Amino acid sequence: MKKIALLSITCLLITSVFAQDSLTIVPKKKPPIDLSGRANDHFLLQLGYTGWAGIPDTISTSGFSKSINVYFMYDFPFKTNPKLSVAVGPGISTDNMIFKETFVGIKENSAVFQFRDQSDTTHFKKTKLTTVYLEAPIELRYTRDPLNSDKSFKFAIGIKVGTMLKAYTKNKDLQDKNDNTTNSYVMKESSKRYYNTTRFSAHARIGFGHFSLYGSYQINTLFKDGAAAEIRPYSIGITLSGL
Repeated sequence: MKKIALLSITCLLITSVFAQDSLTIVPKKKPPIDLSGRANDHFLLQLGYTGWAGIPDTISTSGFSKSINVYFMYDFPFKTNPKLSVAVGPGISTDNMIFKETFVGIKENSAVFQFRDQSDTTHFKKTKLTTVYLEAPIELRYTRDPLNSDKSFKFAIGIKVGTMLKAYTKNKDLQDKNDNTTNSYVMKESSKRYYNTTRFSAHARIGFGHFSLYGSYQINTLFKDGAAAEIRPYSIGITLSGL
């Protein structure tokens, strides 16, 4: 009887141990998210309106002054939070300010950049002042669904550092004071002497999928100290992104 009782107790103990092992739940590790092949705005095309903050009343702009920017960005997601990433890359930015019946003396020998009203004398019908920059944006990005960024809410904020490649004016159609065309031709002049050739801008984007709204604002002044008013360009518009 003792042997039978001992054998019964041993069987019960073994059964209890196996029962406890079978009830133990081993947590499964989440598989790592593979973002190596995702599309996350490596290419950006921006079209927008550009203006000058701080422009004096004596300078008269006209029409739709536009900004066109193209960037190629490299995106680096955070390992701890794939919804966040940092993006950097080169790009080209162009701003085109439109003036009417205004002399824009980009190549004048004056110490001050000349913007003169010529509505009561001979003038060009339209003058466009263009600046072209090589820029390097740095963005902190948030994507709600990093695996499907093409169909996800997005937000980005950052800074851009740029160096001026070119600044020029394009004057079209010479007119008399009564706006009658006296000579139809185009005159181009180029000079960077009045400009701060390095610029720093803050920018932000918000949108969904391939489309977003953007805004940018130049932190330092457009022109050198004493060369013109303390003007800071800004731009707002739409961004088409992909790849």
